[in-house]
Amino acid sequence: MLTIGIAGFGWWGKHIANRLKGHSGLRIGAIAEPIDSLRAEIEAMGLPARTAYEDLLADPTIDAVILTTPHMFHEAQVVAAAAAGKNVFCEKPLGLTEESARRSVQACKQAGVTLGIGHERRFEPAMRRLKGMLDRSELGTIMHVECAFSHDKLIQVPTGGWRTSKELSPGAGMTGMGIHLTDLLIWLFGPVATVQAQVRDRTLGWPTGDMVVAQLGFKAGMTAHMQAILNTPHFMRFHVFGSEGWVEVRNGTHPDTPGGVTDWIYCAKGGQPERTPIEWTDAVVANLEAFAAAVEGRAAYPWSDDELIGNIATYEAICRSADSGQTVTLR
Repeated sequence: MLTIGIAGFGWWGKHIANRLKGHSGLRIGAIAEPIDSLRAEIEAMGLPARTAYEDLLADPTIDAVILTTPHMFHEAQVVAAAAAGKNVFCEKPLGLTEESARRSVQACKQAGVTLGIGHERRFEPAMRRLKGMLDRSELGTIMHVECAFSHDKLIQVPTGGWRTSKELSPGAGMTGMGIHLTDLLIWLFGPVATVQAQVRDRTLGWPTGDMVVAQLGFKAGMTAHMQAILNTPHFMRFHVFGSEGWVEVRNGTHPDTPGGVTDWIYCAKGGQPERTPIEWTDAVVANLEAFAAAVEGRAAYPWSDDELIGNIATYEAICRSADSGQTVTLR
């Protein structure tokens, strides 16, 4: 049994608390939240509430902390957890710059604690099935990828909040959705070499924008196009084109919504598209269970340091390209 402390009780902190309450292998020891009304909600769930993040770090009964806090706090909170000897699971993004992510990774490595990351889409059955096909080269030489992750869950967020700020949440839908796509792309196809991106504000009036599109070139040679839109109905699609066939994955629901069906569509060279429905599973909990397994020494956590840092380097490059209008080459 791993005892965890959750930092933050906003939308995603509530989601994780609800999903983990009563879990057989992950026990919520306390939730830290500075807002009085939210602490009352925590107590109404029958869970211990704390005022400050530091309270979690000082609690000897807590083995690991989960950060569901605003992006700009992540680096300092990861480093503080490592210094306190706490394993830490950080909701995405790990940082807003490559160097910030690198400092977080190094702090955890030097402290000998496990660093987890909130990219649950790697645990979706369809994406794991796709990973297996790619590892077996069943699609031949990969030519191109098209992917999208869009929704309108955040349109009621008032302008002026941290989610709408270009300084605190740059790149429009990148921190909410697009960062999941780049994580999948790096997992499946390796490091990104070049980025061309555009950010626009079409409807919401947010300084950070409400849509981002990017064209990526990979060191392995394939290309990808990705988009994340903050004001359109839910849409998740991942389409891989290879010389021997293609696969399209369409998710019926957002990861926070139980139920729904993912459509798996496969077309082999010379064949016809074949559609297979895949039932929803809780990928958010699966990721946290993998984190717990790593903390307890039962299995390695399935992210490399290079993937963690490389994803933020790609995100930073997307923001730089959108600002400059130029192609950005990654190191």
